[in-house]
Amino acid sequence: MATICRTPLSDMELNRFTQIVNKAADAAAEVVQAEQAIVSVILEEFPSHSIYGEETGWHNRDYALLPDQFIWVLDPIDGTWSFVGKDNCAFGILIGLVYHGKPIIGCIDQPILKLRWVGVKGKGTTINGQEVSTVDCCDMDKARVHLKVPNYNDDAKKAYDSLAKKVGKRLFNGNCIVFGELASGFVDVMVDCALDPYDFLALVPVVEGVVTDWEGKELIWNASTPVVPEGGFKIVATAGKTTHQHVISALSQ
Repeated sequence: MATICRTPLSDMELNRFTQIVNKAADAAAEVVQAEQAIVSVILEEFPSHSIYGEETGWHNRDYALLPDQFIWVLDPIDGTWSFVGKDNCAFGILIGLVYHGKPIIGCIDQPILKLRWVGVKGKGTTINGQEVSTVDCCDMDKARVHLKVPNYNDDAKKAYDSLAKKVGKRLFNGNCIVFGELASGFVDVMVDCALDPYDFLALVPVVEGVVTDWEGKELIWNASTPVVPEGGFKIVATAGKTTHQHVISALSQ
């Protein structure tokens, strides 16, 4: 099998991508058709990039199969029930950029509260331009854990029950804003499941800690064979390596 040479990204390229992430989030916050607004901003700047969105599907789908191709992954309203319900500040706009299957830039934008987390892989995370960081919790008895309770799989429920017994504070059914709280050091763990690519790829670069699947493997999305695992993707996001090891161990018991 031929080896694909991955062109390294320069700081100038990453900065430009980050500028467009912020520009797209600004556009999305002002209109009802948020996804189309994001798509327009991206394609104006990068007409050859591919885009995969929850509402409008693929744009430039064929380009996604090319080497060194960038794919933007969008969820204009993550937390729909919160958006239409009483807690309408608990939703977020998600914008992610994927390179060779790995998310490299992510944005969580909450337009009502005017909170915006932007993470660049290897460069850290900011909220409204101010640097933030996770805080690893070494004592699981004191860990603050958000669990997105599964409703489809007995094995997943057993894994949740195993983890829930080992942590200090349990919170349930949070959405993307929890990942921002985790990135800012206010939460220690977020465990989620039944996810599509647009549900989580933007979140990975935002969390400066450790983000994997439930088996501790790196989260990679292959757009050439975009098959969602049975029951959806499973994700574990933690403040650091120590916490992550404890969580993975608990989920496997």
